[in-house]
Amino acid sequence: MKDVMRAVEIAGFGPAQNLRLVERPLPRPGADELLIRVGASGINRPDVLQRQGHYPPPPGASDLPGLEVAGVIVRGDEAAMARAGLKVGQRVCALLAGGGYADHCVAPVAQCLPVPDGLSDVQAASLPENYFTVWSNVFDRGRLQAGETLLVQGGSSGIGVAAIQLGKAFGATVLATAGSDEKCAACLRLGADAAINYRTQDFVAEAQRLTAGRGVDVVLDMVAGDYIAREVQCMAEDGRIVIIAAQGGTRAEFNAGLVLRKRLLITGSTLRVRPVAFKGAIAQALREHVWPLLASGAVQPVVHATFAAAQAADAHLLMESNQHIGKIVLTW
Repeated sequence: MKDVMRAVEIAGFGPAQNLRLVERPLPRPGADELLIRVGASGINRPDVLQRQGHYPPPPGASDLPGLEVAGVIVRGDEAAMARAGLKVGQRVCALLAGGGYADHCVAPVAQCLPVPDGLSDVQAASLPENYFTVWSNVFDRGRLQAGETLLVQGGSSGIGVAAIQLGKAFGATVLATAGSDEKCAACLRLGADAAINYRTQDFVAEAQRLTAGRGVDVVLDMVAGDYIAREVQCMAEDGRIVIIAAQGGTRAEFNAGLVLRKRLLITGSTLRVRPVAFKGAIAQALREHVWPLLASGAVQPVVHATFAAAQAADAHLLMESNQHIGKIVLTW
C-alpha cells in the first residue's frame, strides 16, 4: 500500500478558495481504530465554520475537515472489529471528529456502521453526521414519542431531511420550516405533515393553527437567536426545545413565565467533542432502530449534489448559498 493519500486541506482560514487538494502521509490506525479507503465524504456546515476559523477540531483530531465518510475497511484493530461484527474488505460508513476530506481516513471502530443494503458510497457518506445528530437530539435528549408533534427548523437541510423522515417513521406528526416554496414542497415529499415558509409565514401562528392551539412537543432548532423566544410561544405543555446550532446567533431573550407555566425544557448539545463511547452508543441504537429502515427504503438518503474532491471549494460555495435540499457529497 502506498504511504501517501490525497486530501483536501484548509490552506488558511477564509473563503472557500482556501481549500486545496494535496498529498498527505497515510494515517495509521491505533487501538480500537480502523483505516478506511474512502469512496465518498459528506460535507456539513461545521466544515464551513472550520474553514472560516470558527470551529477548530477537538484535541487529537485531524486538522483536515470532514465529519463523515463511506468506503472499505483496509485494516485495523482486528479484535475491536470482531467485537463490532466488522471485517477487512467490508463497506462501512463512519462518523469522525475530523479527517474525512481524504481518500483514506482513520475512524474509531465504535463509530463505524455497515453500509445499509442497496446504498452507494455517496448515499452512505450522507448518513453518519445527520443521523447520529438527529437520534441523539430528537430521540435521546428530546424524548420524541409516537403521537407527539415535532417541529423541524430548516427542514430541507441535511439534518432536516433526516429528522422529518425519522420523526414520521417513529409515529410523530412532523411540521417543518424552510425558506422557499420549493423547499417546503420537498419537505412534504419527504413526509412532513405540513411545511411552513418562514419568509412569508409566521411559524408560531402556523404551529398553533396546525395543532389546534395545543402547540408542539419537540423543536429541533439549528437557528437559536431570536427563534428561541418564538419557539417558547408555540410549545405544548412539557415541551422540549433542543438546540443543535446557532446560525441566528448565540444570545436569546424569552418569556421565562411561559417556560414556568408550560414546564418547558430548553436544552442543546454538540456531537463532535463527545467521547467515542458516547458516539458508539448512538451507533448501536442506529444499527438497531434506523439501519433496517434504510435497508428497506422506508427512510432514504437525500443527496442534492456530488463534487469531485478537487472541486471542494465549489461544494462549500453551494453549502454557503443555502440553495441545496439534502446533502452535498465529495467523491474520491
